Amino acid sequence: MSTVRAINLVLPETEVYLAGSGIDGQLVLNLRSTLVDPIVKVELVGRGYLRWFEEENPEWDYEKSTACTNQAVYVSKTQNFRIEDGWLDPGVHTFDFHFNFPPSIPSTFNSKIGCISYFVQGTCCSGQVVLAKEERCLLLQGINSACFAFLFNLSMQAPLVVEAKKDIVYFCCFRRGSVILRISLEKNIFCPGETIVFMTDIANRTCKYVRKLIFALNCIVLYRGFSSRGEPCSLEDQSEVTRLESQTDTAPFETMRVTSALVLPKPMPVTSTVIENKIMAFRYELVGTSSLPCTMSTIMARVPIIIAATLKHFSVEQKTMTLGIKLAKAQDQEGT
Repeated sequence: MSTVRAINLVLPETEVYLAGSGIDGQLVLNLRSTLVDPIVKVELVGRGYLRWFEEENPEWDYEKSTACTNQAVYVSKTQNFRIEDGWLDPGVHTFDFHFNFPPSIPSTFNSKIGCISYFVQGTCCSGQVVLAKEERCLLLQGINSACFAFLFNLSMQAPLVVEAKKDIVYFCCFRRGSVILRISLEKNIFCPGETIVFMTDIANRTCKYVRKLIFALNCIVLYRGFSSRGEPCSLEDQSEVTRLESQTDTAPFETMRVTSALVLPKPMPVTSTVIENKIMAFRYELVGTSSLPCTMSTIMARVPIIIAATLKHFSVEQKTMTLGIKLAKAQDQEGT
């Protein structure tokens, strides 16, 4: 029977941690009997890993693929606890710990090709033998540099309009037409957790109805790795962050305006380069599409979106949340 009855990590009720902030917690150790020469420690670890397969030579008659991999360590910190007298008595022992997150680390991320993850791990050992350990995963939101924060404030209110046009020929009735899709935003820089509000004008210059519009925010990730022979390789992949479908039923030779909103999740990787994140780069696009009536064609408008996070934005957000909680508690007390 193990000397350690239970080991628990007690962390604050924080859903998402911010790069550059800190984390305070406790390691609670419950012992059945006296533990001599114990080693008690807590570790903060953040790392990224990616892996995909590429066909080695498409011209060969047989298939042979090679794995492309890469990894990065973003944070690795350890806090060892000093044990007075060299032993711990039976019962419950509490150890306080504190870590600071580096300001330049990327957000938590997970895909079929790569991941960026963070966790806190508490361990109790005796000599080289691990008696007990517990691991808790953390969600972390990365932030942009101070230089980007300056540009972020300058361009927050810059409007953006993107227009796409598709010409159509109906061979069944020998008619021509076109559809124009225009997406307008008051700004194109957004923070995780924010709502993207945009207007879409659809000009239907055909003799058929345009029934539906589909909007999606796509995350395009550039992965950088190395093959088994040490050769550099890269892969670009995209995934859908959030999606919205709007029923428009735009009549022939009519123009309709639709106002839509997409809520961003939190945390999410900020727009960045491979140099910043070491093994991955992130960019985003707001894509509006519509299938054209009685054809196999689709009209598509792409709007570049920048996802940014700054300490100033999140400090204001946290103050607003704290004030809201205080007001809610005050109202509850008045009600009772």
